[in-house]
Amino acid sequence: MTAKEYLSQARTLDMRIKSKLQQIESLNELATSCTVVYSDMPRNPNRGGSKVERAVLKIIEVEESLKHDVEDLVELKKEIMATIQAVSDVELQTLLEKRYLCFLSWEKIAVEMHYSIQHIYRMHDTALSCVAAIMRVNERD
Repeated sequence: MTAKEYLSQARTLDMRIKSKLQQIESLNELATSCTVVYSDMPRNPNRGGSKVERAVLKIIEVEESLKHDVEDLVELKKEIMATIQAVSDVELQTLLEKRYLCFLSWEKIAVEMHYSIQHIYRMHDTALSCVAAIMRVNERD
């Protein structure tokens, strides 16, 4: 795994968490919009539960999965933070934190750090080289 792939894991997991939150919101809307239909026709007793029941069960399932993903994200961010803090240059640490933990765009990072975007790209290349070296050392240990 490259340094960039390693650092990008948090963003991928964060996007998955946001997606699950949207799923939960959608399922909540479905559960609250389900209506009861009254009919004189007899129902099949072997047929599954109501739409509300199925929606609530799905919500619980997605919430459990979400809880595990959030725990994984917290652990992953701790691990990435420790790796970033092992970089000796504070400017490079700041750049990596803004990009891979705060998920800021290159343009926003350049403005906040008062550098041109080209210089931010050069700093990023240097920072990735430092992280790759740290990863190699950690693999040996």
